[in-house]
Amino acid sequence: MAMPSPRSIWSLLEPIHAVTYFTPQARAAHEAVGLRGFWRGYVAMRAAPLGPAGLGPVTAVFYNFSPSFLARSLPEVWDIVSPAQALAVRTEGATASLRAYLPDLLDESRIDGVLGTLRGLVSRAGWAGRPLGAANAALPWPDKPVEALWHAATVLREHRGDGHVAVLSAEGVDGVEAHVLRDAEEGNRASIMAIRGWTDVEWDDGVARLAARGLLAPAGGLTAEGAALRAHIEQRTDDLAAAPYRDVDPAELVALADVLRPLARGLATSAVPYPNPTGAPAP
Repeated sequence: MAMPSPRSIWSLLEPIHAVTYFTPQARAAHEAVGLRGFWRGYVAMRAAPLGPAGLGPVTAVFYNFSPSFLARSLPEVWDIVSPAQALAVRTEGATASLRAYLPDLLDESRIDGVLGTLRGLVSRAGWAGRPLGAANAALPWPDKPVEALWHAATVLREHRGDGHVAVLSAEGVDGVEAHVLRDAEEGNRASIMAIRGWTDVEWDDGVARLAARGLLAPAGGLTAEGAALRAHIEQRTDDLAAAPYRDVDPAELVALADVLRPLARGLATSAVPYPNPTGAPAP
């Protein structure tokens, strides 16, 4: 078998991480500590590795969320839970989800057998300029295999996400514009606006800015320049995410993919919808 690419490994890790967003077990865990409503839980769980961060830093690292949307949760969530509590319940909810949806697939001995590879990938990742990934990487590794698997998936996906934000920023594409570019190709405006908090005015202003740059056609689709920019953003994101995978024994990555693949496919047919807002392809 050919060596899996970093992007293909990400597509297998993303569903494992994403149970924290889509499952009733994860929501029940954060509601049990007083975080009522999906978005309070989401913001607290994802931002918790940063400590009690305020609206400014969280807006910067979440990037493609509307600041006014995030302001509905911040800084209020830190009056309800501490970051340490949020971290504890996010692990509880995520691992409860994995055990609930993959009861016949979670072979802890097989997972334990690839944790060395995952820890190696994390140890080789560069964290300069990657605040959310670095904050997760600084957390203690869980002792139990399933918890450690979810932790590794989370660290590596936030490493990739920070790189994606860096590319968008370098190309002068702001948070709402990133969604407009994707919508021009995929037609997902209604669903994305609802879950990222942008208003019609903010979205239309983003459309106008991209059109003025020659990236959107009058009918709303991507121009050749827009398509090239979107492809460049995705390719550059892949390039920046590939650093941890360099110099890894190909057999280790094949073994890792063999363990992850049935888990990801099991979640894709039960717990994690496709398509989804994370942008991950179906594994």
